[in-house]
Amino acid sequence: MNQLLIAGLLLFTFGTISAQHKTLPDNDYSGNKIVIQVVTEDTVAHKALMKQLNNITSVAADTEIEVVCHGPGLYMLVKERSIVQAQLKKHAEKGIQFVACEFSLKERKVDKSQIVEEANFARSGALEIASKQRAGWSYLKAGF
Repeated sequence: MNQLLIAGLLLFTFGTISAQHKTLPDNDYSGNKIVIQVVTEDTVAHKALMKQLNNITSVAADTEIEVVCHGPGLYMLVKERSIVQAQLKKHAEKGIQFVACEFSLKERKVDKSQIVEEANFARSGALEIASKQRAGWSYLKAGF
């Protein structure tokens, strides 16, 4: 009898918990501005970022996005090393900005001509991110 009572109580509890799950409305996703920092040369993180950009733009196409690559993350934008060049081109066509840090270029002895055509340049990746945040942009770090 006690086992039956406990089983019934558990079933009721879990049924109530699962009934509370719902998808939140996305009607307030418009007007977002996101700056994303890439500081890893891990190609798995680069692929994950491309997928995340697809996810964001599929739900809120008007989202302004800037991806700032510095330190080892610069290699996502180096023609000879990037494994996401096709996706970079596709996202750039949607208006997503890709930015290479000039300090990282110098440190890693990479010439601007080695960077994908879709990228722009900032003297300091860290200060570019800070400027965007000061202007009200949300911050994400790649490798999530």
